[in-house]
Amino acid sequence: MRWLRCLSFVAVLAAAATAVAQGNGESADTALVIAIDVSQSVDEARYRMQMDGIAAAFEDKEVIAAITSGANGQILITLVTWSDTAATAIPWTRIANASDSLAVAAAIRALPPSTGEFTCMARMLRTLQVGAMRQIPMPANRTVVDVSGDGIDNCDDTPATGIERDLIVAAGGTINGLPIIIKGENDEIVGSGAYRKPGYDINNLSPSKDSTTLDAWYKKHVIGGRGAFIMPAKGYEDFGRAFRQKFVTEVSGIAPPKPIFAEKN
Repeated sequence: MRWLRCLSFVAVLAAAATAVAQGNGESADTALVIAIDVSQSVDEARYRMQMDGIAAAFEDKEVIAAITSGANGQILITLVTWSDTAATAIPWTRIANASDSLAVAAAIRALPPSTGEFTCMARMLRTLQVGAMRQIPMPANRTVVDVSGDGIDNCDDTPATGIERDLIVAAGGTINGLPIIIKGENDEIVGSGAYRKPGYDINNLSPSKDSTTLDAWYKKHVIGGRGAFIMPAKGYEDFGRAFRQKFVTEVSGIAPPKPIFAEKN
């Protein structure tokens, strides 16, 4: 059943790309989904630090230069907020010049606070498969999902996240991670005893610290595809720095710094 879903997903993406290519002949260098955690641990101040950090990247002259210097001189972005469910906050938008980028930054800064309770990552990835990933408005050289968050999936068993990741990777996508490491909250062991949705049983987590830190969990269960990597943030105050560095890497296709690089698949 999983492979039937994958084949269907790949076929829809291919058909959509062909239709658009025949319609206007344009392509984007990168189609980027920015998936932002708005679960219970993300209060209004943390939400605003994320949005301001993303907006600041789109306002940065060096970032704009990276966006417009690709082979096609343009990218596509969509911003999705997720917790119990995933919702499109900014629909697919083309950025081909500084004015486009600044307009996106303004739209992101104007987004009202959004929140939920649980960290339903597998369900978010599944929603992307039937939503944003099938709605990309033109062919793109790379399709990337940029996932940030401060916790592990607490809605489904651990393998579910990897299963949904693998379906996106099989369709040609790459998933990168931005785990937000918060001192005193999630900088040690994650998993056992973690806050989770009623009826959910965390499993398949090794008792070893190395395999249960948040960044290690992202490496094992979230990232995947060609050149996939993580870019940890040291708290929400560091989110803007981490996002900007990660974003430039994603839109330019350059290799990420080796200390946080983890290629999979």
